[in-house]
Amino acid sequence: MTAQEARFAEAGRLAGMLVEIAEQAKAEFADTVAELGLPVSLARAIVLLTTPAPMRDLAEHLACDRSYVTNLADQLEQRGLLTRVPGQDRRVKLLALTDAGMAVRNEIFAAVAQRNMILRRLTDAERRSLAPLLERLLDDSADNGRPTPRTTHRDATC
Repeated sequence: MTAQEARFAEAGRLAGMLVEIAEQAKAEFADTVAELGLPVSLARAIVLLTTPAPMRDLAEHLACDRSYVTNLADQLEQRGLLTRVPGQDRRVKLLALTDAGMAVRNEIFAAVAQRNMILRRLTDAERRSLAPLLERLLDDSADNGRPTPRTTHRDATC
């Protein structure tokens, strides 16, 4: 095996592990919130709504269409977890969690903190060592200005 082939194999092995870890983390989150009676899309919206925010901000964070966020907001409102409140600009309604919504968000946080494989399998010190390595991989400037392809894209269904 040439040095180039070995580097290619190493890159593939590491990338494969990162993808597998991400897939496991996503599946674990889905299982965790399903036990709370929530689909992933609603749980993600609840987690992201730490303060009242316009629908466009939530759509941007979720990387989905605003029309889909309207659907999410309707579902959360029907469950009593969200309300629409006027913003400073009265033309813009803000999405805000109700007390029940904040309670569900706290349940999500507690369940994820208990079940998360990264928190379970790695020590505090290992997580502190891992975070800067992952941040470096996500840092575009580390490639001398070459843009890194992004997987985040706007999707109608998040």
